[in-house]
Amino acid sequence: MPADLIILNGHLKTMDPAQPTAQALAIENGCIAAVGRDDEIEALAGPETRMIDAQGGTVLPGFIESHIHLFSGGVELDLLNLAGIADADSAARLIRDRADADPEARVLLAVGAEYGLLGDAPITRQGLDEIIADRPIAVMAADHHTVWANTAALELAGLLHGAEMPAGSRVEMAPDGTATGALLEFAAFQPLLAHMPTGGREYLGLTTGHDPATSPDAAAREMDKAALLRGLNHLAANGITTYHNMDGNLYQLELLQELLDEGHHVARGEVPIHVVNTDPVDRIDEAAQFRRYDTPWLWSRRLKLFADGVPESGTALMTEPYPDHEGQGQQIFSPEHMNELVARADAMGLQVSIHCCGCGAVRQALDAYEHARKVNGPRDSRHRIEHIESLHPDDLPRFAELGVVASMQPLHSPRAGFFPAPPPGQILHAHQRPRAYAWRDIRDSGAHLIFSTDWPVVPVPVMPTIQGAVAPHAIGEDWGPDQRQTLDEALASYTRDAAWVEFHEDEKGQLKPGMLGDVVILSRNLDQLAANELAQASPLVTICGGHVTYQA
Repeated sequence: MPADLIILNGHLKTMDPAQPTAQALAIENGCIAAVGRDDEIEALAGPETRMIDAQGGTVLPGFIESHIHLFSGGVELDLLNLAGIADADSAARLIRDRADADPEARVLLAVGAEYGLLGDAPITRQGLDEIIADRPIAVMAADHHTVWANTAALELAGLLHGAEMPAGSRVEMAPDGTATGALLEFAAFQPLLAHMPTGGREYLGLTTGHDPATSPDAAAREMDKAALLRGLNHLAANGITTYHNMDGNLYQLELLQELLDEGHHVARGEVPIHVVNTDPVDRIDEAAQFRRYDTPWLWSRRLKLFADGVPESGTALMTEPYPDHEGQGQQIFSPEHMNELVARADAMGLQVSIHCCGCGAVRQALDAYEHARKVNGPRDSRHRIEHIESLHPDDLPRFAELGVVASMQPLHSPRAGFFPAPPPGQILHAHQRPRAYAWRDIRDSGAHLIFSTDWPVVPVPVMPTIQGAVAPHAIGEDWGPDQRQTLDEALASYTRDAAWVEFHEDEKGQLKPGMLGDVVILSRNLDQLAANELAQASPLVTICGGHVTYQA
């Protein structure tokens, strides 16, 4: 039979060790049928074959985004994004302009903010009141672990005079007994997000892991599906054909399945069951309901946990006190609770991924995985630790020893230039810096390493992340080796290696016959670009399951 789609004149980096490069490929019935020279592949064309000229650009397996938050990312595409703003005047102007353009919003939420949004001044409710005082406004940190609210927003959410919070979350209080405006971690700001036009449903998979308390009506479901579809189309526009969601509930799975049933085959995705520290261990039994979703387009076979917060707010769990304030951060799960959850999930055959920014959280997660092995025996679990922004040197060899995957985000590191490096004496001790964002050390230890963005924490385009890993900025000798990756290593962490982590190494992640027809064509030949120019390459065409999902 003739091919359905043929790509010619490409610089194929197949990620297949048996045939690393080629010029062309053919797709038939949603799968790759042949890879080879232009003349070989062109001979497979028929009168109905769609022909695509790659124009000499690099052709890769479709990117696998191993750590994103699809629902909130889709909603946030329509919100004010304050990324890169670090002075009070600019912040005030942007927020007021958005308020004028959106007079009906019950809560005006801006996202993407850095902790230095107002320059040298801390972000407080009084500071936000100076921008707008007569209606509720809130600003979410780029890391999504802190929200700052003005007085009106705190009053609306019932938080102005504080509130009891579960371990790991808190409403920061001033000496006068009122809230400062900083709401730290998910449980603290969910009462405010509930007043968003969406009712905060896009964040429930992150904040509680549960479905909406009241079943959304038809109009609300359509609004939420539209947000998810915006997110999916945004992924396709960036060459992404598979995503690993890092929050989840059954409501998201239902909506994503409805989109598939309506014909929106845009990207393949995995959604986990998210268990929080206030849930009993038996909640893991609900995973059976999640596992009913099990197709090549949508599946759920993973447990997600949060072990800590983030370093910038002092909520990342460290192995020693922070250099600039008391305390070692927030331990969200007790060791006993986490150990039992992980062991139960492991016994059920689930993969586990645990958010761990601080070195103390990384150690706790490794301990939990080691406990599961002792209880259940070794198996091919491919359990994951997400972020690993700080790592104690004693724990480095444990990743390979336990078969734990390191899932990291190069743009989160100051080496990539997206976020500034903390000044000396803040967040990290001098002796901790060389093991911060230690991609090279982890790879060289023999551990599996995959890359992602954590969108919407940072933008989802892949090539800036690849450049950040391959051409890191010099940020000072006290940070130790620069942790740079080779181009092929970084690309493998977004394709072949990410497919292995999701147990689909026999179906995707390489361009070779029999693999799914998931492909991205880039605008440039990556091997002809300098390392610090890689971000100039962008997707021209994205193909998922043999169908074009994006064309520039």
